[in-house]
Amino acid sequence: MQVLLAIAVLLLHAQLALAQQSPSPLGGDGGAAPDQPNSLVRGADGRPTIRAIKLAEPFRVDGQLDEAIYQRYPGFGGLLQAAPRYGEPSTEKTEIWVSFDTDYIYVSARLWDQAPPERWIANELRRDTNQMRNNDHFGVGFDTFFDRRSGFMFYANPLGGFADYSVVDEGSPNTDWNPVWQAKTGRFDGGWTIEMAFPFKSLRYTSGSGQAWGIQFRRALRHKNEWNYWTNVPRNMAGPQALNRVSVYGTLVGLDLPPAGRNLEIKPYALGRNLTDRLQNPQVSGDNDGESGGDLKYGITANLTADLTVNTDFAQVEIDEQQVNLTRFNLFLPEKRDFFLEGRGLFDFARGGSSGGGFGGGGSSDQPYLFYSRRIGLNRGRVVPIDVGGRLTGKIGAFGVGVMNIQAGDEGRSGSPATNFTVLRAKRDILRRSTIGAIFTNRNESSVTAGGTNQSYGVDAALGFYQNVSLTGYYAQTRTTGLTGDNESYQGKFDWAPDRYGASASVLKVGKDFNPEVGFLRRSNFTRSFASGRFSPRPRNMRAVRKFTFEGSLEYFENGAGAVESRQQTGRFNVEFDNSDVFNIEANANYDLLLAPFTPSGGKAIPVGGYHYNDVSMSYNMGQQRRLSGNIGVQLGNYYNGSIRALTFSQGRIAILKQFSVEPRIVINRIELPGGAFTTRQFGARTDYGFSPRMFASALLQYSSADHTFSSNVRFRWEYRPGSEFFVVWTDEQDTNPLDPHANRLALKNRAFVVKMTRLFRF
Repeated sequence: MQVLLAIAVLLLHAQLALAQQSPSPLGGDGGAAPDQPNSLVRGADGRPTIRAIKLAEPFRVDGQLDEAIYQRYPGFGGLLQAAPRYGEPSTEKTEIWVSFDTDYIYVSARLWDQAPPERWIANELRRDTNQMRNNDHFGVGFDTFFDRRSGFMFYANPLGGFADYSVVDEGSPNTDWNPVWQAKTGRFDGGWTIEMAFPFKSLRYTSGSGQAWGIQFRRALRHKNEWNYWTNVPRNMAGPQALNRVSVYGTLVGLDLPPAGRNLEIKPYALGRNLTDRLQNPQVSGDNDGESGGDLKYGITANLTADLTVNTDFAQVEIDEQQVNLTRFNLFLPEKRDFFLEGRGLFDFARGGSSGGGFGGGGSSDQPYLFYSRRIGLNRGRVVPIDVGGRLTGKIGAFGVGVMNIQAGDEGRSGSPATNFTVLRAKRDILRRSTIGAIFTNRNESSVTAGGTNQSYGVDAALGFYQNVSLTGYYAQTRTTGLTGDNESYQGKFDWAPDRYGASASVLKVGKDFNPEVGFLRRSNFTRSFASGRFSPRPRNMRAVRKFTFEGSLEYFENGAGAVESRQQTGRFNVEFDNSDVFNIEANANYDLLLAPFTPSGGKAIPVGGYHYNDVSMSYNMGQQRRLSGNIGVQLGNYYNGSIRALTFSQGRIAILKQFSVEPRIVINRIELPGGAFTTRQFGARTDYGFSPRMFASALLQYSSADHTFSSNVRFRWEYRPGSEFFVVWTDEQDTNPLDPHANRLALKNRAFVVKMTRLFRF
């Protein structure tokens, strides 16, 4: 910790010196902004500035580029390769226009491509999927508060399929943020065109005349595995994640923006449901009922938004993907419910500002979450009704603020009493790319002590220096009725992540009675120490290989008594090919001390004792722009006092048609222990059919031998007008063991059929 603090002091002095010398954002190096609409200037540092076109005539969004502005104002370009030829001009010409009127800001582009359309990668229509960014596409990022920290990102492919997300403090992207906007595309002899329209009501910004925003453009030529950006981005972020590095955005000037406050949105819903639940007490069979409720959003000021939810319903949410747990710790499942997804980056504690800027954010899997929204409305696999909830989020000057209060009802099967949840979060911008913050959570009904309460509170900091150095840390405590032991947790973490070399070091401590009951805790009563080093050369004489990576790491855990509880030494070799395929081989030397017997999912008990065991895994990841893609992996070696052989196929996708795909998933583990051998099998398949960018049907089928469960989830979603949706959902879960010839019958656990409709009203 003392070493990390010393490094922080030195870097802080350097950051202050840079801040004193930092150029004006306009004109890149403080030079004058362009006078003519859609004209561009670059400062001495190469950072571009563009002036927006103020429209006086109507603008029709149809992807045809036939309005008068396209003849009156020449398009600008100048996109640079982030990969494969870093810093060189894009291999294809791009012309861009930025314009606005009293209600919308528009981004249009003419995208030349020498390849015939049949070679373009355009095989996805569903909104926000991972596959969307692995298509050929064009996108834009807006830094609407012009703070060089946070932004809103949008992109679309040649089919008109689109995606959007938001980023807070260059941290983990919120890909489930779904604002109202539209994109239309067209074709011409030599490429494709796009027009995008963003309502000012969908964005948060500072209003007034003569405003400036940060702006970035991205063009992905996935059939060439080429990524292009308008400004130079760090080379270690050469793929899609570079759009998250808001601090390197160019500048958009000349915006006359309407008042952003007082925007009002009301989104009621109504649903009908048929439910059978054999796990509920008493059981429910073929029960028909209906519900209604809704959400309200109100712009208190230009920067501050209030949300209210009444009788919240999550009927459109798909079921969780099944996981086989071969560890002795809890599994972390992602949040999928809309109300908790919007603005979630502000509530992230000690996980923002990752220097790598990649999808997934900072922090290790053992780092506690002080706020984990799945603790609200879900308990022991049961849905707990949410009666009413409110939230206030936004910025006040240099401060980001978030306030949330949720009242959940009771639920008999899981034994959940009516509970109130409160979360308070504040963050302050400091220096150029750094923040400090604090959080407080309260739960008036403890899940550990009947009739007790639980609180957690902490402070965190994320310091970003230059373009590839970060230092993060936090200190937190919890208070739970009946728990009087060690209730503190802290972490210090250093990352140095340039392109060719890299290093990381961290220390994480979680006390025995540290108990964040509005959060998530994978394990407790430990101190984790971690260090890693990386060497990533880019060979100049091997055209098929883009980068090699050699990496070694050491991780060990001490329990509260000071004994080493687990240790892992890892060596990894990785090859990134020019066609985006990746080969990886990894070797691990493990030690684990079991203080209590442990039984893996579907397996035999492993007795108390200390275990040394080694394993090797290999994988080959086929680039996701391919018609057939996925990650094939094998694992061989020891597993505690036995052996393991594993075969996995994950992130699989077969593009059968441009609008139809199948995504298979297979996990097979064969484990042999002195107490007996067992095999866990997990099969899953997701199918998706896109009728249009705003209408699709999907089905998720899963089987797990660990708990003998077969489940299905079928959804139809139609966004019949922007922000208004119609859902039909079928969910079914069966208890079965079809691989056992003596027990091959199905036993229904629960089943539901739901029809739901929402309607967005904007004032």
